[in-house]
Amino acid sequence: MQRELTIPSNDVFREIATKTEEEEMLAGLMAAQKHLPCKFFYDEAGSKLFEQITRLEEYYPSRTEKSILKRHAGELMRGAEGASLVEIGSGDCSKISILLQALPKAILKTSIYVPVDVSLSAIEESRCKLEERFGAIEVCGIVADFMQQIHLVSQHENRIFCFFGSTIGNLDRRDAVRFVAKLGKLIKTGERLLLGLDMVKDKAVLERAYNDEKGVTAKFNKNILNVANKILGTDFEPEYFRHHAFFDEEKQRIEMHLMATRDITIKFPFFEGDLEIPKGQTIHTENSHKFTSHHIDEFASASGLSVRAVYTDSNRWFTLVDYIK
Repeated sequence: MQRELTIPSNDVFREIATKTEEEEMLAGLMAAQKHLPCKFFYDEAGSKLFEQITRLEEYYPSRTEKSILKRHAGELMRGAEGASLVEIGSGDCSKISILLQALPKAILKTSIYVPVDVSLSAIEESRCKLEERFGAIEVCGIVADFMQQIHLVSQHENRIFCFFGSTIGNLDRRDAVRFVAKLGKLIKTGERLLLGLDMVKDKAVLERAYNDEKGVTAKFNKNILNVANKILGTDFEPEYFRHHAFFDEEKQRIEMHLMATRDITIKFPFFEGDLEIPKGQTIHTENSHKFTSHHIDEFASASGLSVRAVYTDSNRWFTLVDYIK
């Protein structure tokens, strides 16, 4: 059984781009340190490229988090009868499938899966895969920017919020705390949050994960310029930019940039003047903050949630925290 996708009137993406998104992109490109919000990575092409990234040998986060989920799925799903599994920034359905696999068919029939993502195509693909694999589960997808529209899940009951992939690391530290605080107000007594956190580790391991030999991450990074062209009507040529990713030890984060390999002039059809990007200047496209045990407690304090359990791998590279209200 499935419901129609919920597509908010102020949806933030691709085919339904609004003036708000145009202004947001334009403001970033006009800033002294040019930047583009990482949510714009995930058009249909970007979502497929990210799926490829998760299968790369260098990219440990996805397989490590999945190994934790597989090992503890039974514990995590104990008492999940009739639950609504709300996956924030859902992407593909590979991780939620591990949890669903742990549910008996009788319980699965009483469950609802609520993927929340900016990519309509990713949600539709996940729904098809889950329907084929599990059949019985009800899927109610929400196309939304979870930072602004997480309240759209309020109509669901008995929720387990799943925020996997250390996606919270894409937010600035203060924004991450504000977001879990917002979640804490939304979460009702007895409801839970499963939060995936990529932990601080050796710099070489981190930088290798974002600079794969096959260049898939570089293609993914450059694709955001194609999205800008669709939304703004600009004429970015991705081949004139170089993927640049590094770990900032002081800020405990990976930064991803696109560096101009030549002097570039970008034209805007609805904006007076051109955008000049000199050789060597970068467009900052993503931060991926890494975490320590301190942040686990900080998120609990900010959200008003209690730590129910903490799961990790043998290397302690990745952590899954089970919070409850």
